[in-house]
Amino acid sequence: MRLKALSCLFSAAIGYAALSLGAAPVAAQQNFITIGTGGQTGVYYVVGQSLCRLINRNTSTHGIRCNAPSTGGSVANVNAIRGGEMDMGVVQSDVQYKAHEGLENFADAGAFSDMRAMFALHGEPLTIVARRDAGIQHLKDLKGKRFNIGNPGSGQRDTMDVVMQALDWTIRDFALASQLSASEQAAALGDNNIDAMVYVAGHPNGSIQEATTTVDSVLVAVDGEEIDGLIEEHPYYARATIPGGMYRGNEQPVDTFGVRATMVTSAQVPEETVYQTVKAVFDNFDRFKRLHPAFAELTEQEMIKEGLSIPLHDGAVRYYRERGWM
Repeated sequence: MRLKALSCLFSAAIGYAALSLGAAPVAAQQNFITIGTGGQTGVYYVVGQSLCRLINRNTSTHGIRCNAPSTGGSVANVNAIRGGEMDMGVVQSDVQYKAHEGLENFADAGAFSDMRAMFALHGEPLTIVARRDAGIQHLKDLKGKRFNIGNPGSGQRDTMDVVMQALDWTIRDFALASQLSASEQAAALGDNNIDAMVYVAGHPNGSIQEATTTVDSVLVAVDGEEIDGLIEEHPYYARATIPGGMYRGNEQPVDTFGVRATMVTSAQVPEETVYQTVKAVFDNFDRFKRLHPAFAELTEQEMIKEGLSIPLHDGAVRYYRERGWM
């Protein structure tokens, strides 16, 4: 009887060890990915959270777990992907191109030739909001004012640098050139610490809604021959109009220009990981479009063609070929 009991205990121990060893490969296959976004009041943050929600719904099938923290924006996301700190990120189409080619702000680091596109997202007009009592109606009225030009590492800062260069302006042309993040600038406008703020964003946008609700303010026109020149010279820019009636006190449409948000990654990220991420979006496309008003008018075809000025990742290509889109 004692021998039988010992035999049972030994068999149980062997079975437990075998179960543990059998479970190890499954745990090892768990793949954690991080998506760079932007400020918590912006659409980039919603993009990242939405993607993770769709991906994490099927973790038991593909083994991928996703998180999408708030970041400094487009440039910061590129640098994090390049450094291996993040796997994917939301990036403006102009920043995407410059980073891949090693231009302007990326000249010192050199071309990020391993950066790969996954798909495009919503359009993003350059949006300038000014206190109504500051007397700013047009882009050129910003000269001599207290203007938040955007935090270093953000897409709006990168685009404003281009606009300032086209106008032959420097930060000395402003009474104050603050560098607040997207999440800070609406409060600064309401507290009368700045006269105007800038955001490259899809609409409607929470930060701009906060600003226009907090203080009587206007959306500022961004057009003219200098802007026309930028659009003609750079294919990733396009004219844009912010619809009237979207924000309090701004009933008329406002002309500006802008870019597209895009999802990018690195060639070093495994094909299967990118394939499953792309699949999570397009296999649940109607659900994805309902997650934010900026996504409502997206179409599958424009998302795989417009605003993508760098090579597609092999994982994205694989999915698009399966769907017959390429």
